[in-house]
Amino acid sequence: MASTPTPDSSASPSSSAASVSSLDGERAELLASLAAARSALTATVRGLDDEQAARRPTVSALCLGGLVKHVTATETGWLNFVTEGPSAMSFALPDGVTWDDLMAGTARELPQWAIDRDQEFRMLPGETVSGILHDYEQAAARTEKIVAAVPDLSAAHPLPDAPWNEPGAAWSVRRVLVHLVAETAQHAGHADILRESIDGRQST
Repeated sequence: MASTPTPDSSASPSSSAASVSSLDGERAELLASLAAARSALTATVRGLDDEQAARRPTVSALCLGGLVKHVTATETGWLNFVTEGPSAMSFALPDGVTWDDLMAGTARELPQWAIDRDQEFRMLPGETVSGILHDYEQAAARTEKIVAAVPDLSAAHPLPDAPWNEPGAAWSVRRVLVHLVAETAQHAGHADILRESIDGRQST
């Protein structure tokens, strides 16, 4: 995959959105679909305080703030994959730890990526709804800049080695964006259930 310019992380979402209108049809439509899914997700935390966003109102361990954090990390990770290739999404295991150990919960040591993923789903001490939403806006602005700059949506990288990835498979920029739309929309549905469980309000 051809390299792309490093985006300016200080760019505001509004300035990034202005550039989307000048993109070709396919890029604009993919980004518009992703923006719509993001909007459905962030609507579920509208009007909530930090304590409410951290609640786990169902039998699952999910909370609204954690879902937004997780989707932010997912989008950031996949756009790192677009710009850097599979090394940006390494799923290496500690020495002596196998995938069977990890899946069974018997690993003597967890890889850092697994620890980070677990923390994505929780609001940690000091985290706020406004801070989580700000991070998501920054991730969205970065995505739009990268997609605008990448020369070809068909350019692809091999997927990183992991049990859930087909050996030898490669994903294009286009496939990454389609995946992010589906992932974000799926979690927006989860979030809608959580919001209704908290205060009876439906966000959609």
